[in-house]
Amino acid sequence: MSVLLPPPKRQKVYHGVPEPAPESPRSTPNVVVQFVSEDDGSPLAPAVNLPANVSREALEGLVNKLSVKDEDPVPFSFAIELPADAATPGAPTRVVITKSIEDDVLSHPSKVFTPEDVFVIRCSPQAVFKVRPATRCSSTLSGHASPILCASFSPTGNLLATGSGDCTARLWDLFTETPSHTLSGHKGWVLCVEWEAMERKLATGGHDGHVRLWDPKTGKPIGDALKGHTKWVTSLAWEPIHINASSPRLASSSKDGTVRVWNTSTRRLEYTLGGHSASVNVVRWGGGGMGGKGVLYTASSDRTVRVWDADQGKPLYTLKDHAHWVTTLTLNTDFVLRTGPYDHKGKKPASDEEAQKLALDRYTALLASSPELLISGSDDHTLFLWSLFPSASDSAPPSTKPITRLTGHQRQISHVAFSPDGRWAASAGWDNAIRIWEGRTGKYVATLRGHVGAVYRLAWSADSRMLVSASKDTTLKIWDLKTYKLKSDLPGHTDEVYCVDFVADKVVSGGRDKTVKIWRN
Repeated sequence: MSVLLPPPKRQKVYHGVPEPAPESPRSTPNVVVQFVSEDDGSPLAPAVNLPANVSREALEGLVNKLSVKDEDPVPFSFAIELPADAATPGAPTRVVITKSIEDDVLSHPSKVFTPEDVFVIRCSPQAVFKVRPATRCSSTLSGHASPILCASFSPTGNLLATGSGDCTARLWDLFTETPSHTLSGHKGWVLCVEWEAMERKLATGGHDGHVRLWDPKTGKPIGDALKGHTKWVTSLAWEPIHINASSPRLASSSKDGTVRVWNTSTRRLEYTLGGHSASVNVVRWGGGGMGGKGVLYTASSDRTVRVWDADQGKPLYTLKDHAHWVTTLTLNTDFVLRTGPYDHKGKKPASDEEAQKLALDRYTALLASSPELLISGSDDHTLFLWSLFPSASDSAPPSTKPITRLTGHQRQISHVAFSPDGRWAASAGWDNAIRIWEGRTGKYVATLRGHVGAVYRLAWSADSRMLVSASKDTTLKIWDLKTYKLKSDLPGHTDEVYCVDFVADKVVSGGRDKTVKIWRN
């Protein structure tokens, strides 16, 4: 049987018009590139001369060949700082290379770069795993009879806890996306839920001033409520696992102006911190401090942030730079302290000692390039970046002066959060905007605009490449930190969204419409 050939391609006829001359291929200039570390600005390799159209992937391979001593290649993100005089107010202050230097830098609208320049490319190592962005709502879980005020994934990401105005907290199984247990006992709204980093206990704080402990496996209370606060509980924080793996203590802050630290095994009060003269809005338990015994950071409506030695309960510093209530705090170690021994590999520690070692390894790896940093956000529309405990390699004495003041929000700050790798910080405000800052210097990077109502809450993906925001405008939005643009819009709630959390490739949200929504890829 003979093979039928397709008919020959018909030649284009120009009907009397002369055939245009073929476009000559555009010549690509060669440029001199200097790769420097995002952490400290030190050169990663000698300056090299490259064609400007070398792709981002090829740049990554080149940096790995030139600088990374390990066998396994490391993913990098590349960015070039815009000169101060060329940056447009409100626009990003850096150009991220997503395709090539030719496409992203030489073609930049500011026209400040020429092929004759030496391009200083800042290289930032990325997580070796990649989180997929959530694009759809996989479950809408009803059950709470009042607005949902707080939501938190467990450290392994297998369970979810939510607290509501109906005086109950609920546990949800994320494998089946169904209700697991209802935790009844509070006599007022459940305002905060916090998981112990080994996932053995869950703590809840209520409008009744009580702190309760629960067993997440059975949903049963562990003893009676921890009573002592005279007004509602505003925030909870567990002692880090790398300091105390067998029986971590719990700190609770309250509207009554005190912070109480509880021994969770004897269920007794260890000590009360009473230095603030107004409501303590948030408490954080850091892993650093003198001798590595841990530090408590408390932010209050008396306009101060206080730092306490967690071992003895002694006051260390009082930070008085804010001009209004301090409503939110974040540490660059928040993510590793919250997840303790659990990382993206999913390995489960066999004993408390192993868990303590794993948690300590993760904590020290994060602090290899920078000390434990704190950002405080306030109703004075500003944030401050603090470094109170310099790393061992840093010869500078401890200072209570902030590294820098982060300005730009037009209204009160509602939430601030460091990325899991500590390189970036994001702040949300009542001005409908989210601002991205460099985590180590506090330098402004970009503004994310898209919400049409106040942004209440932020959560980072575990690989620090994405950010999710919850807003008064009833939507969640996922932002891409490579382009500083919207990656996916998640409408679905019928009223304000009060809380959001991000684990693996799942996002959970809850709000005034009394439903919990789980979003996934």
